[in-house]
Amino acid sequence: QVQLVESGGGLVQAGDSLRLSCAASGRTFSSYAMGWFRQAPGKEREFVAAISWSGGNTYYVDSVKGRFTISRDGAKNTVYLQMNSLKPEDTAVYYCAAGSVASTADAYDYWGQGTQVTVSS
Repeated sequence: QVQLVESGGGLVQAGDSLRLSCAASGRTFSSYAMGWFRQAPGKEREFVAAISWSGGNTYYVDSVKGRFTISRDGAKNTVYLQMNSLKPEDTAVYYCAAGSVASTADAYDYWGQGTQVTVSS
């Protein structure tokens, strides 16, 4: 089992930055690829970013490329999502997940509870 706890969400203005954190506990963190997904009201859950177990490969949805950066710290068992130049359309609940590196939710075995990000215009 892997337990995931997200933090760092909040209410910001367009153009601001936020850094989300996802602290992992339980089974070996370094064995898993990590992903971030988001879900806006009335919409499907959407892939945002993923990072391989080694941290050597990262993947992003086109809408966040150049603005968001995913990283991981093995010593802290934590994965981060640095979000810059935030836009109102980034408003959603953000979830981190552990599993196989992929852009589809079914590739991930463990999920956090989510953290709300709200971007005002």
